[in-house]
Amino acid sequence: MGNPQRMTIRRPGNAVRSPDGSATAPFWVEMLLEAAADGENTAMRATLDPGTITHWHTHPRGQLLYALSGKGLARRAGGVVEELRPGDAVWFAAGEKHWHGAGRDSPFSYLSIQANEAGRFVDWHEPVEALT
Repeated sequence: MGNPQRMTIRRPGNAVRSPDGSATAPFWVEMLLEAAADGENTAMRATLDPGTITHWHTHPRGQLLYALSGKGLARRAGGVVEELRPGDAVWFAAGEKHWHGAGRDSPFSYLSIQANEAGRFVDWHEPVEALT
């Protein structure tokens, strides 16, 4: 598909369930931009139920995550679990293994932006074993 070539408005309401093998439970994903060529951005709005966290994953060109609502959690490999609140912005560097998700007692919505490289914008890894 590729990024639009002119001003484009996407209205809410086109959310789909996340792909199998990407989180502890399915969550809602709404694509805002869909990249086709290297360097184009993919952007999405995601909404996770309480306690839902993604599997470990990386992005070939990094990822910007912007917390929209609720209470979220994020962790990079070798780091500690960080709490995310609305308005927080998190940058994960290219290839930095990490996960993010909703706190145990709150849903969590975020916007993420990541660039495409070689036909992909995310590489999924193993499930998170514990929230520590």
